[in-house]
Amino acid sequence: MGFWERKTVEIFLRKSLVISLLTSLAACQSRDQVSTIPYYNSPDFSPHFLDKTEAKGQIMHHIDHFYLKDQHGKTISHDNIKGKIHLAQFIFTRCGNICPEMISQMKTVAKKFSANPDVELLSYSVTPWIDDVPTLRKFAEEKQIDSPNWHLLTGSKSVIYNLARKSYFAEEELGYSKDSSEFLHTEHMILVDRDGRIRGVYNGTLPLEAEQCVKDMEKLLSEN
Repeated sequence: MGFWERKTVEIFLRKSLVISLLTSLAACQSRDQVSTIPYYNSPDFSPHFLDKTEAKGQIMHHIDHFYLKDQHGKTISHDNIKGKIHLAQFIFTRCGNICPEMISQMKTVAKKFSANPDVELLSYSVTPWIDDVPTLRKFAEEKQIDSPNWHLLTGSKSVIYNLARKSYFAEEELGYSKDSSEFLHTEHMILVDRDGRIRGVYNGTLPLEAEQCVKDMEKLLSEN
């Protein structure tokens, strides 16, 4: 092989090596952009680990619009949580089994994020015909719920139940096909990102789950 032929081969090999390195670097960068917090697109809660571009094209499920009242009589709607992350749970004031512990674990979250303007905490009443605004206000006082971004919500039963089952997948696949005639009761807390997409589901009665939720919320906030 002549001198110029050898030089041509060397240049080709160097270019191939550079291209290979650039390709590997791009792949690494792409992997770095994949969120460690999964996206959920269906009530079976199959996790999807995607970057933001992939998520935009593949995750079609979003929390639906709503208009409800909180414990202060203030209207809370989709507009109040738009552009923020929020954590949702479903409780009722006369619940004596899992709800007290769910409130306790939500307090763990509230303690961390009560002063954060990018976070909202929503406790939907599943007995809104009982839990009117005065009842929720009294409940909040008794339970010392005073975080400004923690809203206890009441309103239309059908709106709340449809949100729980169709938007938040609160009862997973078992509840997805149920309607508002069947009572709703779940220990789940559901984490939703700034774009209204589900990013986490946790057992709201367990301290370790609440701690993991806090960590995931911190990650979501840092991603934005």
